[in-house]
Amino acid sequence: MKKESVKKNFIYQSAYQLFTILLPMILSPYISRVLQADGLGIYSYTFSIVSYFVLVAKLGIENYGNRCIATIKDDKNKLNQMFSDIYSLHIVVTLATIVMYVLFVVFFTEKYKLVFAIQGAYLVGQLLDINWFFFGIEKFRITVSRNFFIKLLTVVCIFVFVRSHEDVWKYILILAVGSVLSESCVWLFVRQYVRFVKPDFSSYKTHFVQLLIFFIPAIAVSLYKVMDKVMLGLMTSEVQVGLYENSEKIVNISIGFITALGMVMMPRMTNLIANGHEEEGKKLLKKSMQFILLLSYAMCFGIIGISRVFPTVFWGDSFEQCGFLLVGLAFSLPFTAVASVIRTQYLMPKHRDKDYILSVCMGAGLNLLVNISLIPFLLSFGAVLGTLCAEAIVCIVQIAAVRKEFSIFQYLKVSSPYLIIGLIMMAAVYGIGLLMGTGVITLLVQIGSGMVIYGGLSAVYMYVTKDELLGMLMSRFIKKKHKKGDAA
Repeated sequence: MKKESVKKNFIYQSAYQLFTILLPMILSPYISRVLQADGLGIYSYTFSIVSYFVLVAKLGIENYGNRCIATIKDDKNKLNQMFSDIYSLHIVVTLATIVMYVLFVVFFTEKYKLVFAIQGAYLVGQLLDINWFFFGIEKFRITVSRNFFIKLLTVVCIFVFVRSHEDVWKYILILAVGSVLSESCVWLFVRQYVRFVKPDFSSYKTHFVQLLIFFIPAIAVSLYKVMDKVMLGLMTSEVQVGLYENSEKIVNISIGFITALGMVMMPRMTNLIANGHEEEGKKLLKKSMQFILLLSYAMCFGIIGISRVFPTVFWGDSFEQCGFLLVGLAFSLPFTAVASVIRTQYLMPKHRDKDYILSVCMGAGLNLLVNISLIPFLLSFGAVLGTLCAEAIVCIVQIAAVRKEFSIFQYLKVSSPYLIIGLIMMAAVYGIGLLMGTGVITLLVQIGSGMVIYGGLSAVYMYVTKDELLGMLMSRFIKKKHKKGDAA
């Protein structure tokens, strides 16, 4: 695969991650006012629980399937067999999970039984989920294109049918059906790249064991990505879950970009290592680390800068408390970014699964401990602190695991000027909020000023120091200009 394709795939995957999060964010002001914090809390609480069943159905297939396909994508026969083996096993596991979920809804739920039944549609969607295959062969545009129309249709349906607090179930139904349709559409493209052959049932044991290995970190990560909302629902109220849900949505937009880079680079790095090009892989990792830190500092301090004004303007006065939650969650972004690069671009391509599992298990354990200790006293902010501690320990453990192969601290040192620029931008943006007061115009001025300050100072720094990243970006820009000139 050409490097240009890697760049395009990052754009496609960024769009995929951003679009799936951004449309709910566009809806957020409307939904927050119509359903209120407790209505959002009902959705978030029940979705958090069904997410665990979805997690069991996936059984680590996203990362394992991606890696397996990336390794043998150039051999058509092996590709057909690998896809057939893994997907058929995925169907068996998902059907078993659906049976467990039906039993759970029938016998173990009294409150929100209808809502839980509707949320079960996400498990039906899992029967059709083969995104991991397209990620493995690095065809990211396909997974992006089928999302736009369906997501836009979902937004229209929500505006049309969700009109009052009593329409919580309609909101949940629309989102769930949209998810199933999204998973279904990708099947229109499958036959262009792979065909289903008779599964090799003797391979099930090997695949199942490997999927279980990948499932361990997946369930551990969910403890500090999903369990927070479950614990808030059990230990506090739907209102606190709603406050946390909205705050997390904002930070998840940033995480979407971080995840996009990892998803794009993991199959690329896996293929390079499998073919003996490890040095080229290390160069890519260095560039990725610098770029992701540049991005994460901007997002972290930008969110903190607007944290006082944004919640009230976007969601209304009842969500004012989200400002404190946003600050805490934003601080976790640099930790998430560094860990994502190490995990997807080195540990997983190198089959260093034990190091990855150890890091996320330690993060999950610490998160659980902090949540139990602080949620009863600090409510949703206790869950924020739990997430921050978890992301920090995961990052630290992964840095320790690769300390002999990479000088991660050298990367951090090289990127430290962007940290300082981020702090300058944050102070300026926050100051604008204090001077202008709370309002839509204030928020727009803050966002525009933040982009100009961070982007401008970063560009000046890269120009003065002759930074490689600026050179790479400029060379790509010049190539585009030449292409346009030749076409003219």
